[in-house]
Amino acid sequence: MSYELLKKQIIDKLSEIGFFTDDFTEISLINAISKEKNDLAIDVLNCLNKNIQIAKEKDFPLCQDTGQVIFWVKIGEKFILSEKWKAIFEYNQKNNSFTDCITSLLTEAVREAFLKNNYRHSITIDPINRKNNNDNTPPIIHLELSQDDKMEISMMLKGGGSENMSALKMLNPADKIQGVRNFILETIKKSEGNACPPLTIGIGIGGNFETCALLAKKSLFRKHDEKNIDDFWANEEIFLLNEINKLNIGPMGLGGITTALKVNIEVRPCHIASLPVAVNLECHAHRIARIVIE
Repeated sequence: MSYELLKKQIIDKLSEIGFFTDDFTEISLINAISKEKNDLAIDVLNCLNKNIQIAKEKDFPLCQDTGQVIFWVKIGEKFILSEKWKAIFEYNQKNNSFTDCITSLLTEAVREAFLKNNYRHSITIDPINRKNNNDNTPPIIHLELSQDDKMEISMMLKGGGSENMSALKMLNPADKIQGVRNFILETIKKSEGNACPPLTIGIGIGGNFETCALLAKKSLFRKHDEKNIDDFWANEEIFLLNEINKLNIGPMGLGGITTALKVNIEVRPCHIASLPVAVNLECHAHRIARIVIE
């Protein structure tokens, strides 16, 4: 694996997921039609499915919001120790650290992918002055150490509408699980159709103020056949999915029982005085990909 080959793979993946939602979401949207009882919801689901097919056939972006690029990079300790990364980045003592190397690579890949595909440039240099960067950089990059002998690069094109309807709250421990449920359901209710449902919902519980938000984001990268390893939280994911779909928000907020397709929960230990909860919403255009380097 060389630097240029890895960069090309990332560019190709970013180009591909601009035109495709993931397989689980596509299948779930099709299956939802037979379960829906709301005629308008069925019409909307048919439109969403038709949009997916047109995007595939004509290489059109799945959504006009081609997203902010988020990377979640899991770096195996054995991968680093084997010095495989140094071969990829042609590292020498004059060059920068692994973090600097991977940041440069991913930033270059985003810039080239968005210019190549003429995707919408959605990133402002300053959040108040609003000057556009004109190449969709910089991406948001999260690095996580693992005990593997590989590096796994997951990427997501995250739309602004669903991100805007996300929320975080520092609950009181006395609120317990019902307080957590109430906050999650209130967040979904407030979002109505603004997050472009049917949703994939990422939930982070525990840690502290910033950790629970990162957990919620991380959960959106989970493979769709993957459930929480703790039975309590795996059952809670199913419970919340059913409760959310009773809210009658439905596809694009027009009513029905298909408000969410999946709920993912990630949990971490927290301080005895705290109960942090974050809800990160993802629209029906769930655009993710993964590359593994061994």
